[in-house]
Amino acid sequence: MDSEWWVLLGYSAFIFGASFLAGKLSSIGTLTHTRTQFLLSLISGFILGIAIFHMLPHAMERISGPESEHVAVFWLVLGIAAMVVLMRVFNFHHHDFSDDAAQSHRQSEQGVRRQSVVYIGVGLSLHTVSEGVALGSALELSMSHSMHTLLPALGVFLAIVVHKPLDAYTLLTLMQSAKYTKLHRTLVNIGFAMICPIVAVAAYAATGLLGEMEGSHVAGLAMAFAAGAFICIALSDLLPEIHFHTHDRFKLLVAFLAGLVLSYLIYFVEEGTVH
Repeated sequence: MDSEWWVLLGYSAFIFGASFLAGKLSSIGTLTHTRTQFLLSLISGFILGIAIFHMLPHAMERISGPESEHVAVFWLVLGIAAMVVLMRVFNFHHHDFSDDAAQSHRQSEQGVRRQSVVYIGVGLSLHTVSEGVALGSALELSMSHSMHTLLPALGVFLAIVVHKPLDAYTLLTLMQSAKYTKLHRTLVNIGFAMICPIVAVAAYAATGLLGEMEGSHVAGLAMAFAAGAFICIALSDLLPEIHFHTHDRFKLLVAFLAGLVLSYLIYFVEEGTVH
């Protein structure tokens, strides 16, 4: 087995473990609102930086043909639009499960309906598919760019690792509120954790089957699309807190900027070479 397959399998195993563990932790308790927003600000800055500093430039490099930059931007906007549609239809991107938020939710809706959980689960699953495509495409682009890349697709991998647990935590918390059995929650937790690794392996294999030139072009389009999805997800976590809350503004701003800086520093690790 080639080294890039071992890297992909290692990434996939780590993503599965992080997602599954976060789903299991949903039954233990909830974070405070301030800690939740601090974490979201940090992760939003990191994901936004990965999309702009890593994913979009790699996509532009690999999209062939005239006006490749315009093609890349078109697919970027398409990814943003697709994610907006998903969030409008399924209303799945909600990560504040602090004690205050949970109490307010119970008072307003008397719990969560199972139909709502199904819609949210479908939306999160489709969002996870875009992350799997991003990881598989990023690995293909990194390996075709240089066979001596120290940690290929590291930025995209880390962006998924820090965000995927929040999605799993969201889904399993809602299932618990909707009175799903422990067996049902465990099965969904396993299935949800497997989506990204399976799609990542399929995306990497598909681009490899297309051949070196065609595979890189398709992977570039997929990367631009996924970058748009990442940007939309990052801003959807960040903007509501900016517009509707004024508490801890300095602390949350520092967290956001720290996420951006960290994503930029990852570039130097990802592009490092084995000596």
